[in-house]
Amino acid sequence: MKRALVTGGSGDIGRAICQRLARDGLHLIVHACGRPERAAEVVAGIRAGGGSAETAIFDVADEEQTRCALAELLETGPIQVLVNNAGIHDDAPMAGMSSAQWRRVIDVCLHGFFNVTQPLLLPMMATRWGRIVNISSLAGVTGNRGQTNYAAAKAGLHGATKALALELASRKITVNAIAPGVIAGQATAAAFDAAAIKRLVPMQRAGTPDEVAELVGFLVSEAAGYLTGQIINLNGGVV
Repeated sequence: MKRALVTGGSGDIGRAICQRLARDGLHLIVHACGRPERAAEVVAGIRAGGGSAETAIFDVADEEQTRCALAELLETGPIQVLVNNAGIHDDAPMAGMSSAQWRRVIDVCLHGFFNVTQPLLLPMMATRWGRIVNISSLAGVTGNRGQTNYAAAKAGLHGATKALALELASRKITVNAIAPGVIAGQATAAAFDAAAIKRLVPMQRAGTPDEVAELVGFLVSEAAGYLTGQIINLNGGVV
């Protein structure tokens, strides 16, 4: 049974991804940081449905803590599917943005990608098969007012996705990113009302976490073995 690590696996999108991959027969490692009880709930739900799962609790922005947690996980074998979904935003116009706001978002969204991915690469490469999916954002493609820090982190993630895809292609490891637009969930409900969504999104609705999860499910499947280095926009028609 292949093992899949989903960072930020206890949030709206992360939960849907974990549930989708569990249905495909993967063993899920559900990551969380600040709210481990939510990861435990996801694991319990997967197990109740006949799937296999466990939790992993660490701060992706803390390199040493992350390496120690991953080293323990790797003791039982390689992790061949990685979904880098952990992320935060801390919005402000750049003229009023503090250095702490800038650094924390970069630390989690971009440095966190390195901290989690790099230790998993050699074990994954040794199996000559792997799937890495980075969950990005429309902000990394188009920019967004008040999110200079977040947009910079996600745009950096796009460059890293393309470069890493080139490095790993010969080992049958694919690396892709999904850049969702407005996706229904707690954060979206607080930021957008129905009128705003209709105005901003050509399809006039928010996407769903399950729609993100379905795309992840395809990208980590055997059917997507020739697809790598891509930034896939999932945004209801925003161009």
